[in-house]
Amino acid sequence: MRALVVTNMYPTEARPALGRFVRDQVEALRRLDGIEVELFAFPPGMRSYPRAALELRRRYRGERFDVVHAHFGLTAWPALALRGAPHLVTFHGTDLAHPRSGRLSRAVARIVDLSATVSASLAELLPGAGLTRRVAVLPCGVDLDRFRALPRAEARRRLGLDPDGRYLLFPASPARPEKRFDRAQAVAGGATLLTLTDVPPDEVPLWVNAANAVVVPSEREGFGLATLEALACDVPVVATPVGVHELALAGVAGAHCGPFDAAAWRAALAPHLAAADPRVAGRARAELFSAERMARRVAAAWRAVAAEPAGTTGGRGYTRRLGAA
Repeated sequence: MRALVVTNMYPTEARPALGRFVRDQVEALRRLDGIEVELFAFPPGMRSYPRAALELRRRYRGERFDVVHAHFGLTAWPALALRGAPHLVTFHGTDLAHPRSGRLSRAVARIVDLSATVSASLAELLPGAGLTRRVAVLPCGVDLDRFRALPRAEARRRLGLDPDGRYLLFPASPARPEKRFDRAQAVAGGATLLTLTDVPPDEVPLWVNAANAVVVPSEREGFGLATLEALACDVPVVATPVGVHELALAGVAGAHCGPFDAAAWRAALAPHLAAADPRVAGRARAELFSAERMARRVAAAWRAVAAEPAGTTGGRGYTRRLGAA
């Protein structure tokens, strides 16, 4: 199978953190037998879309693909410049939740052969999902090679942190309002609150392992990869029940998933802040959502949609729920 992935979320030298999860999925797909993946990445920004459509048509004129897969809703529009193959789009969250781009993303969902979201809860933003429109759930998954338990003392030493400090990690930039940095501040108390502002992607596992716990108080999440990355490192997590959080944290002793309540969250964090090396048994849960496992789901969706007669893929109603598949 030969696939073309089209995206405006892909790391560059200037923006190494942009779409790292998309890159992880592309690389995982390329490791699968029988899968050939061509990548077309272009810069974010509205002016880039017409140029991308022209470049796609120019670069791939006469080429044959079994499927064209766009990442991010608006990216599906220029991807439609290529004909002769079924089109998929994965929605990541902001593309559906944003007031302006959400309308355009929902419009393109009516045209492509298969729409996918990175979580089952996100699929609810697509009208008719599971009833009049089928929606696959195709997350990118966690890179288990990068995210693994490291000695907390070593992580703190490499980052120049106090070896005896009490640290909480807010795994995002405070500038992103939907991530709710104000909530993290409300539960930090006397602990030092770390953030991932301008942190190189390869250093993120150090920051996760350096923290006593990871705090994810988001209003919304398309998926919730930061929570899975913490679990892959066996680091305690407290999170709101959005995205995949409830499913990922259910039954993990020491983790907490619930609506934001400052008192309840401080109580959940207290034992982790008091411990010298707090850990949870989270890696086995994270393995259910590994980049490799999720890539196999994507490959299965590609094969299924490529095997269906043209014009028949968009109308059958179902939503594939995210589980341990």
